[in-house]
Amino acid sequence: MAEGLRERKKRETRQRISDIATGLFLEHGFVTVTMAEVADAADVSVNTVYNYFPAKEDLFFDRSRGIVDRLSRWVRGRRAGESAAAAVLRELRGEVEAVSPGVGLMEGYDRFMRVIHDAPALRSRLWSLQQEVHDDLEATLRGETGAAPDDPVPGLMAGQIGWIHQTVMSAVGRGMMAGRKPGEVSREVLVLLDGMEDLLSEKVLNYAVRAAE
Repeated sequence: MAEGLRERKKRETRQRISDIATGLFLEHGFVTVTMAEVADAADVSVNTVYNYFPAKEDLFFDRSRGIVDRLSRWVRGRRAGESAAAAVLRELRGEVEAVSPGVGLMEGYDRFMRVIHDAPALRSRLWSLQQEVHDDLEATLRGETGAAPDDPVPGLMAGQIGWIHQTVMSAVGRGMMAGRKPGEVSREVLVLLDGMEDLLSEKVLNYAVRAAE
């Protein structure tokens, strides 16, 4: 269904508020910027900001939905004969090799990470997002394998696969905050990915293999 004019204007307004807020957070820090200042800079009312973003953390992590279900999307899109872990490793390697902004390999990502580092509320929200990623992936693995509701294996596997993703993102963040170039960090993280794959057990690497068509 085509997007209507009202929906498009709401989407554009939301995006403009988010973009302006991100610029303010990067320039002044998350803690010092108020919702009223965001509203003033975006030329909207404070109530309008709250209608789109119930909390200031929601402004900063506006694109969190894409983060939460990313691993699940990769697992659901795995190839015939490919396991859940193998699909995530392949997708991550592709993003890292491409020096993709999707995994933080871009100039300016260090500023984004420093804002999080300096704001306890953002660090807490980031931890909550990581838990959401785990829960979303566990539900996907349970559905993909037909596991019973009380079967602990999908949760354990989600933890192992999530560890791969979280470790890569942490390594990228540390590298960028250390002042390295995206290409240099990319090369280091590719080596790290190989090392992590070597550490995974055969049970993890062969879990939820998609049947050949």
